Amino acid sequence: MLLDDPRSRIGGGARRPGMWVPSPRVGLTIALTTGAVLLTVLQIVASRHHFTGPLESIKDDFAGNAKSFTVPWAGLGLALIGLSWRRRLIAVGAALGIDVAYQAVRSMAGGPLAMGNGPVLVLLAVIVLAYWKWEGKDRTNALHAAALGILLVLSSKIADVWLGITVLAGPRVLDEHIALVDHALGDPSWLMGQLLAWLGPLASAILHWVYIELPVGAMVVTIWQLRNVVKTGEWPRHYLVRTFLVLGLIGPIFYIVFPVVGPIFAFGADGHAFSLGHYWPNVVSPVDPSPGSIAFDHYTPRNCMPSLHTAWALSIFIHSRREPFTGAPAPTWLRWGGTFWLIATLSATLGFGYHYGADLVAGAALCLTIESALRAPELGWDRTRTQLVAAGAALFAGLLLSYRYLSVGFAEHPVPAGVIVLGLFAGYATAVYRTWFGERAVTPAVQLEAAVRA
Repeated sequence: MLLDDPRSRIGGGARRPGMWVPSPRVGLTIALTTGAVLLTVLQIVASRHHFTGPLESIKDDFAGNAKSFTVPWAGLGLALIGLSWRRRLIAVGAALGIDVAYQAVRSMAGGPLAMGNGPVLVLLAVIVLAYWKWEGKDRTNALHAAALGILLVLSSKIADVWLGITVLAGPRVLDEHIALVDHALGDPSWLMGQLLAWLGPLASAILHWVYIELPVGAMVVTIWQLRNVVKTGEWPRHYLVRTFLVLGLIGPIFYIVFPVVGPIFAFGADGHAFSLGHYWPNVVSPVDPSPGSIAFDHYTPRNCMPSLHTAWALSIFIHSRREPFTGAPAPTWLRWGGTFWLIATLSATLGFGYHYGADLVAGAALCLTIESALRAPELGWDRTRTQLVAAGAALFAGLLLSYRYLSVGFAEHPVPAGVIVLGLFAGYATAVYRTWFGERAVTPAVQLEAAVRA
């Protein structure tokens, strides 16, 4: 006999007897305390090394020149998911009014255009009101959604500091190794760089906007996935933000393990005195039979390996395919939008010289591995999931190790080496597709059956 509705396990999760589940207030208190400690530690590190820390950046969001326009508004957009339509309209109106007022004062003082204060202040107000004033589902939904918005804003602050840390941890970079690997992959950054130069400024402007406005794409997909939570009270067990956050938590660790600056810096004009030559994008760099680490400047982030822009764009593509509850196909406009965002992001990462092709393969492998670990959590860690995640982790580790220690072999045998790398990735991507999206995929109907059996 079922003690609870299995659909609740799939939608919002079931509370087992004796299992402690923190209340929204307790959960929020724990999260805020942990976040405050982390931000303080990062601020100390940033201050000691003379770059902007997260607490300084947060202060500017409240009372100075907001560093970003998109991220605060994307964060507020996520928070609106948990509010009624009346409260949404009030929140958006208040944020716009505050932004206009701040900018008016700033402009009269001769300051720059720096919108973004309003949504941060309103986001904080939503949390305070939900925490102290609202009750029941209104509070739960508001705190849940506002937490997503806050995490997006704070993650951008932490990411900025982490980029500075990659410079401190990686005074020397490994671009010579990755350049040899890229020769085996057909030098895609060089090819795409030349293609963008041929297409002209309009194509470059569109791709540049997509590249820097990644939070917009994530916000659109997330809002679509969670659009009915206020009406139904059910939150899906897995949605885009979970994959985004785990990628942002795990991926940057490898920036320190494998410091790389990118072809436009190591082999192009933007590297200035530290560049190995002005090769990118018109001339493919010569093959160095004895690659090593090269000293680089003290301000360019070492944030290429793996390409998290690729990983995040791929996660947007994956989550734009189907409904999180029913598994039904997503609307056409969303599926085409997710496809465009992925293709444009890949084109930008290569065409602007920010990444090598090898970075993109590693980033995509990392995304598929993490997505496989997080997807359909109600099924647990069965044999299929364990094998899939283990294979993805092995592929990712193998890519990084081969890039570092077998790069000369890549250059000496480019065709078989390139075929092996792309073939292994294609094989893993096929396994992921068949498991989660193919004819025998783990659909919500299968999840429901498993929940009933449990």
